[in-house]
Amino acid sequence: MPRVLLLIPTTSYKATDFIAAAEKLNIDLVVASDQRQTLEDVFPDRMLTLDFLDRKASVNRVIAFAKAYPLDAVVATDEEAVTLAAIISSALGLSHNPIESVQATQNKYQLRQMLTQAQVPTPKADLFSITDVPESIALRMTYPVVLKPIHLSASCGVIRANNPNEFQAAFDRIKKILADREVLHRGKEAAQTILVESFIPGVEVALEGLLQNGTLSTLAIFDKPDPLDGPFFEETLYVTPSRLPETTQKAIQQTTQKACHAIGLRDGPIHAELRINEHGPFVIEVAARSIGGICSRTLRFGLGISLEEMVLQHALKIPIASLQRQNMASGVMMIPIPKAGVLVDVQGIGAAKGIAGIEGVVIMIRRKQKVVPLPEGRRYLGFIFAKGERPEEVEQALRLAHEKLRFEITSSN
Repeated sequence: MPRVLLLIPTTSYKATDFIAAAEKLNIDLVVASDQRQTLEDVFPDRMLTLDFLDRKASVNRVIAFAKAYPLDAVVATDEEAVTLAAIISSALGLSHNPIESVQATQNKYQLRQMLTQAQVPTPKADLFSITDVPESIALRMTYPVVLKPIHLSASCGVIRANNPNEFQAAFDRIKKILADREVLHRGKEAAQTILVESFIPGVEVALEGLLQNGTLSTLAIFDKPDPLDGPFFEETLYVTPSRLPETTQKAIQQTTQKACHAIGLRDGPIHAELRINEHGPFVIEVAARSIGGICSRTLRFGLGISLEEMVLQHALKIPIASLQRQNMASGVMMIPIPKAGVLVDVQGIGAAKGIAGIEGVVIMIRRKQKVVPLPEGRRYLGFIFAKGERPEEVEQALRLAHEKLRFEITSSN
């Protein structure tokens, strides 16, 4: 039985889906998390605790583990673990993307530099220290611009500014986000800088893909029907198949392939974000991992295999029967947090599930837990899933279901 080391942060939503995929494929899964698991002493061959930020210690621990329990592949589920997965794979002599390429996907400024050098359309960007004087920088900008941390995901800390006053306010707000203890823990050096880039107008899409020996296979293109024009960039709706013209979709795929080549990514899942306007597609993000949250539940391939099954099969070099997405339209709504506070109650779940086309409603934040909206927040209230004959039907079902939900949130003070 093949054995896969799964690097999964404690805060990840993906454990259930990967475990189910491994069981279906008869794969021996070793779950490595950044916090000690209760049953680790009982199942020492199935669980590991690793400090994802102390890469040297983590690699040494995995090497020792692999002597007793040989590993056939290493898979990272989330952004926090992708570089460590590449480093461990290299140490064990397993297939992996170049470490420097994976690292580039986690540094937005480095990503912009590599794409620009390769003439892949991407926003113009400059990097500033948090100690710089924002009033001085603001006067030199051509607006609108977008300010963001270089190392955070899920739109955390991403703010649009249309003038010098908004620039200064955004700069100061991001400095406070970067001073958060958890953010500092994830990268003290990265938390000392703020990226400022040109705002790219247009519609936004996400491309889910699989790289095989450098060649990109597009698994799905998701439309994002809600405009993402700021001041914050909270993603809500993902709907596939895309309703964009075929020529535009082809340009999206070609641009993403060029971006992967420019970065040096050659193997495994990728998740890309692009903006499209009259000048064509612009690459905003490329991540060396699959889609975030539990959004992958919108996707089924061939005779019904999940994205997680496909990722595990690819990692183990098991032939994949089909990369073709099933025909029905599908989509997900990442339920936004309307205000900060403490979640007291959720009502209307039954009514939301009763909307035609709705496949499920999953609330991820428990009652009495703190909720934080963007740009400071990094989590969603939950997810709504839908399927239908056409993308328009899926979008309508998701919107109607969301209208049925009521969230009681009280002040945390």
